[in-house]
Amino acid sequence: MTKSALQIARAAYQPKLPKALKGAVKAVEGAATQSVADQEAIKKLFPNTYGMPLIKFEAGEAVKLPAMNVGVILSGGQAPGGHNVISGLFDGIKALNADSKLYGFILGPGGLVDHNYMELTSDIIDEYRNTGGFDIIGSGRTKLEKEEQFDKGLEILKELGIKALVIIGGDDSNTNACVLAEYYAAKNTGVQVIGCPKTIDGDLKNEMIETSFGFDTACKVYSEVIGNIQRDCNSARKYWHFIKLMGRSASHIALECALQVQPNVCIISEEVETKDMSLDDVVTYIAQVVADRAAQGNNFGTVLIPEGLVEFIPAMKRLIAELNDFLASNAEEFSQIKKSHQRDYIIRKLSPENSAIYASLPEGVARQLTLDRDPHGNVQVSLIETEKLLSEMVATKLATWKAEGKYVGKFAAQHHFFGYEGRCAAPSNYDADYCYSLGYTASMLIANGKTGYMSSVRNTTAPAEEWIAGGVPITMMMNMERRHGEMKPVIQKALVKLDGAPFKTFAAMRDQWAMTTDYVYPGPIQYFGPTEVCDQPTKTLQLEQAK
Repeated sequence: MTKSALQIARAAYQPKLPKALKGAVKAVEGAATQSVADQEAIKKLFPNTYGMPLIKFEAGEAVKLPAMNVGVILSGGQAPGGHNVISGLFDGIKALNADSKLYGFILGPGGLVDHNYMELTSDIIDEYRNTGGFDIIGSGRTKLEKEEQFDKGLEILKELGIKALVIIGGDDSNTNACVLAEYYAAKNTGVQVIGCPKTIDGDLKNEMIETSFGFDTACKVYSEVIGNIQRDCNSARKYWHFIKLMGRSASHIALECALQVQPNVCIISEEVETKDMSLDDVVTYIAQVVADRAAQGNNFGTVLIPEGLVEFIPAMKRLIAELNDFLASNAEEFSQIKKSHQRDYIIRKLSPENSAIYASLPEGVARQLTLDRDPHGNVQVSLIETEKLLSEMVATKLATWKAEGKYVGKFAAQHHFFGYEGRCAAPSNYDADYCYSLGYTASMLIANGKTGYMSSVRNTTAPAEEWIAGGVPITMMMNMERRHGEMKPVIQKALVKLDGAPFKTFAAMRDQWAMTTDYVYPGPIQYFGPTEVCDQPTKTLQLEQAK
């Protein structure tokens, strides 16, 4: 492959490792664990992998281990650092025995089921060290849920003599890893399954998983671009920039970016839900900031919006639920209505509360809510251009205030959505180090015969020497949730905590940021230079870990 100058320079970077992983290690078992909720139900579903102890690695005596073959899968959306997890896993199993082999399954879990794989040799691995993306073996979204998939996967694992499978993914992928580990343990197959915590959304974390990998890099990429927009905004002084950011299920990215760039407005979905705010409440809040800044002569600013906001507004959630049910039962009748009359038809058929909300929506959004359904018959909320929805409604409200003499100013909006731009960036030093350590830790969990564990590296705001490597049973993170009409075991998503230090820090500053133009311009990720420039973790992690 053709390499850029940065890639060539980065290839030589040796990721930092916790002191405990630098030589022979021993696994120290901690207390037995239980699931975060629904203990009886989870225990019943996972009798072979429930209640296992926490694991911590410490320096140990060198032991000669037989060679082992290991498989690896990249699952779900890309996140910066995935290649370093694989590099760390590769180096870890080779350090245990030079004859060990690593096989990559192509294009995600589907590669396991379809027996599509390649051996990852040192020359291939060396091409991808410290690079972004998942292109070494590709990724996919096939869910490993059915026994026939598990059995089909087992055929190729046995054929290749694979002792353990490492699944690198988010909460759903690691839930599937846990189900797979339980199935293989129940059948006495001898195949171990280990998970690694990946998602740029930052919603896979708990007391044993400080952060999901990729979050650091993605937030730094988005913050750089938001900083660039803010500089433009402060130069031209004539636009309000509405910026939607990744994060359907939680607002960690929006919050982290706000802490990095100090925008005029940042909406946090979890706060909107907790306060039972309506769409109009959110619009009024933004419009008031616009009006207050205009009174100072500042007709410009920035607004950060989490991708999943609409689903967190309780009234919108109720509207969408009623629309889903209504359109499912009246699909044929609705399809006969002329396009120009569909909006009025829906307004007449909904309950009074939902009818009023639907009538208040801009034409484009109202149409989107009734037309585009996913295979399960639900609204595709991620397709709603929330940034345009909010700016249009703010413009309407400001026009009303202007007519009433409550607002003097000009309002013009620009719209942005930052998503894919952050998923495959070259990992920051933090993510390069963290991911390499996660992969190396996974190799030690395998060597110690563990299954149903997630690789865990903690204390990562300290120098890498002091990081704590170990494993956490995946069942410990699980609860029962309703999915497609039935209760299923899933890893509990971590939402923004309104009583947590990151949100409280933001909340204490937002009124000041709203009125001042105190923007921060973080600039691009730095890979070379002083530690305080190159090796800083996210503001979120620093605030959460502050002792």
